[in-house]
Amino acid sequence: MNMDNFWFNAIFSVIPTLVVGLFFWLVMRSIIRMDRTERKAYARIEAEERAKLAARLIDEA
Repeated sequence: MNMDNFWFNAIFSVIPTLVVGLFFWLVMRSIIRMDRTERKAYARIEAEERAKLAARLIDEA
C-alpha cells in the first residue's frame, strides 16, 4: 500500500464532512442571528406601543 495514496484518500474522505458541517454551521448561525434581530425589533415596537397606550391613558385621566 502506498502511503501517499493513503493520505490522499484520508484527506478527501474528511473534506466533504467538513464542508457540510461548515455549511450547516453557517446556516444555523444566520437563522439564530435573524431570530435575535427580529426579537429585538419586536420588543422595540412593543415598548413603543405600550408607551403610546400609557400616554393616552394619562391624557384621558
